[in-house]
Amino acid sequence: MQIQEEGDEPTFRRSADSRRLEDMEAGEDDSVLMLRYRAGDVLAFQTLYERYKGPLYRYLKRFCRERAAADDLFQEVWGKVIAARVRYEARAKFATFLFHIAHNCAIDHFRKRERDRDDLHEEALASVAAAEIHRPDAEVATQQLDHALQSALAALPPEQRDVFLLYEESGLSLEEIGAITQVGMETAKSRLRYALAKLRQALADQREVARSSR
Repeated sequence: MQIQEEGDEPTFRRSADSRRLEDMEAGEDDSVLMLRYRAGDVLAFQTLYERYKGPLYRYLKRFCRERAAADDLFQEVWGKVIAARVRYEARAKFATFLFHIAHNCAIDHFRKRERDRDDLHEEALASVAAAEIHRPDAEVATQQLDHALQSALAALPPEQRDVFLLYEESGLSLEEIGAITQVGMETAKSRLRYALAKLRQALADQREVARSSR
């Protein structure tokens, strides 16, 4: 996620990797690579893996908020891609196919682990508080801003967080994200708008806290 300041209002831009995925989809057909992999071309799969591993892993890690879980889900998603190659058909972008699998895996994980969310959040707060004691003021301020953003992201309703992260990392359109999450484009757009508003407010609140403590 890239945060830019425009006056007192923080704005969000898609990650550089996400924008590169948009550009590649326009000039190169990932679906062709997947079809080549279906026919036995392992190098075609390697190309896809190298292209999507960063955005996919970040999506999973930020959705789950646990590195170990993200590692497991990352392997699970690619395992499902490999298993699905024999029946793969190029009816949509490869990114839609990949992130649809990732979305389903992440939702399943979230449903299983949601009851532990509050405990994990408290542990994260304690860890950050302990680490800040030994950091310079500027570094602490940056850490606090990042933590405020991550806390706000974690506090979003799952459907808003999911749309935001898919938009941030996948390079897909809102219409395609709506298809993945099984809602209409306008619903996906509304969820993204609410998510962005809440994240901006969290950053504005953190900046106000920082100003008042000077």
